Amino acid sequence: MVASIIRTAFTLPTAQEVNEQYSEVIKMLGSSHPKVVAMLRDAREDVLAFAGFPPRHWRKIWSTNPMERVNKKIKWRTNVVGVFPNPEALLRLAGAVLVEQHDEWEAGDRRYLSEGSMAELMAVDQQVSDLIGEKILLPELTAA
Repeated sequence: MVASIIRTAFTLPTAQEVNEQYSEVIKMLGSSHPKVVAMLRDAREDVLAFAGFPPRHWRKIWSTNPMERVNKKIKWRTNVVGVFPNPEALLRLAGAVLVEQHDEWEAGDRRYLSEGSMAELMAVDQQVSDLIGEKILLPELTAA
């Protein structure tokens, strides 16, 4: 029951509505589940971090599919090799898989976030920079 109440905050279309619903959830659970409310208050910034991105990105942020796919690819490659002569050999193979995946996401036909989608992030970065009066780069943009 508590989980379904909390999930209601993630079904809304705008960041403002998400924040308002999250506050409402905290109020609803206040008297019956004080430990859950304390946890939700402490984790608010982390739980609602996705709302700082354009709504178009939210589903991709929530999804663990890309991580699962990369882990599956690493597992498959290491199973093919079987036995590694030393830990460094395993690290080189896993690193090569990760580099290959990064290149595919960055420049391939199946980019994880499209160029148009990344342009939205750059626009958000520019708005934040204009608000605070200095140029910053959001961490997610420097990683991308």
